[in-house]
Amino acid sequence: MKLEGQAILPAHWSALPPDEHPGDSGTSHWHTLEMGAVRARVVVYSAGFRSDHWCERGHVMIVLEGSLTLALADGRSFELGAGEGFLLPDDAGNPHAASSENGARVFLVD
Repeated sequence: MKLEGQAILPAHWSALPPDEHPGDSGTSHWHTLEMGAVRARVVVYSAGFRSDHWCERGHVMIVLEGSLTLALADGRSFELGAGEGFLLPDDAGNPHAASSENGARVFLVD
């Protein structure tokens, strides 16, 4: 990871204005900081959220609150609870989609 640009400290995630991203159902709200090609986000998924697309971007993520289901296009699925995370490669061979039955708050770097 190469961070370029001026340092942004401290990161008060809740003070960052959220961007709303509707899914096939539910919504997610992204609180985002970007530095060069690196994006760090706290994403809040509503109860009943289901992604509207397969993502091919790589991520480092940890669930802060709630639970998130991560489905891979190959049919595997992982239920992640608070304190659990995932590292996903940045390639077209691992498309994934998120959903959350009861809502979740997740930290992601990509």
